[in-house]
Amino acid sequence: MSAASDVGYHAQRHARWHFGEIAFWVLVLACGFLFPSRYLIMTDIVRLALFAMSLDLILGYAGIVSLGHAAFFGVGAYSAGLLALHGIIAEPVLALIVAGLAAMVLGFATSFLVIRGVDLTRLMVTLGIALLLEALAERFSNITGGTDGLQGIEMQPIFGTLAFDMFGKTGFFYSIAVLFLLFLFARRVVNSPFGLSLRAIKNNPLRAAAIGIPVNRRLIAIYTLAAFYAGIAGALFTQTTAIASLDVFSFERSADLMLVLVIGGTGYLYGGLIGAVIFRLLQELFSTITPQYWQFWIGLVLVVIVLVGRERLHRWALFVPNLIIKQVAGRKAVIAVPESDA
Repeated sequence: MSAASDVGYHAQRHARWHFGEIAFWVLVLACGFLFPSRYLIMTDIVRLALFAMSLDLILGYAGIVSLGHAAFFGVGAYSAGLLALHGIIAEPVLALIVAGLAAMVLGFATSFLVIRGVDLTRLMVTLGIALLLEALAERFSNITGGTDGLQGIEMQPIFGTLAFDMFGKTGFFYSIAVLFLLFLFARRVVNSPFGLSLRAIKNNPLRAAAIGIPVNRRLIAIYTLAAFYAGIAGALFTQTTAIASLDVFSFERSADLMLVLVIGGTGYLYGGLIGAVIFRLLQELFSTITPQYWQFWIGLVLVVIVLVGRERLHRWALFVPNLIIKQVAGRKAVIAVPESDA
C-alpha cells in the first residue's frame, strides 16, 4: 500500500460515523422532547457549542490561539439584529447566512494580521480587534444603540411558517438544525486532505512548508471559515433572544470560550459541544448554590482538570459503567458455556 493510499484509508476511517456519534445526536434531539421547560438554557448551550466549535477549528486543528473570537460573534449578532430591525432581510435563515458572511469578510480581512505572528502576538492582535470593534460599536451608538443595544427587534417566522415563541421551542430546534448542518460540514473539512494539512501545520509549520503545503493560505482559509461559524453563532444569539448589545464583543465571552475548550478538549469537534454542556450546567449549578462565587468553583474545576488530566478523569468517570458492562458480559459468557455430560 502506497503512502498516499494509506493516508486516504486512515482519513476514510476517521470520517466514518460511529455508534457513539449517532447516540450523541439522538440524545441531543431527545432533550428537546424530554425537557420542554428548559428550552431557553438548552438553546444557550447549543449557541455556545457552535461558538466553541468555531474556535476549535483554528485552535485545535491549526494551532491559532485567539482571545478575541467574540469579534466575529459580535459582527454576526449585530448584522442579524440590524437586518431584522430595519426589515432589510425578513427571512431568518437568509439573514443568518448574510450575518455569517459579514463575519467571514472580517475574518478574511484580519487573517493577514493573525498569521504573521506567533502565539503571544496572535493573542494580542485578536484581543485588540475585539476591543476595537467594541469601541466602534459604542462610538456609533446611532447605529448600534450604544450601551442600550438594539431595541425593538422582532424576528419574522422561519421560512414564513415557524414563528419564534416565548418558550423557546422554535428557537431550540432551529438552533439544533443549524448546529448539526454546520457540524456535518466541519466534520467533512477536518477529515479531508485539507484538514490533514492543518494538523501538519499545527505540529510543525516549517516541515509542512518544506513538503509543499501552502501554510499561509491554509491558515487564512480556516481562520475565515471559523469566523463564518462564529458569526452564525452570534446571529443565532440575536435571532433567538431578540437582543444585540455591546456585551457580544466582551472579553469575557472570548474567555468563556477558552474555558469551554479546556473542559471539553481541543482537536476533535465534539470537545466544544461536550465542553459547552458541562460549562453551562456547572455555571447554573454553582450560581444556584453560591450566586456571588460561582466563578471560584468554575476556576477550581479547571485547576483540577489541569492537575489531574482530562484522560484520567474520563477513565474514572467510566470506571463504574465499564465494571457493570464487564460483569454483565462475564455472566453471559458463563451462561453460554454448555455443561459437560460427565
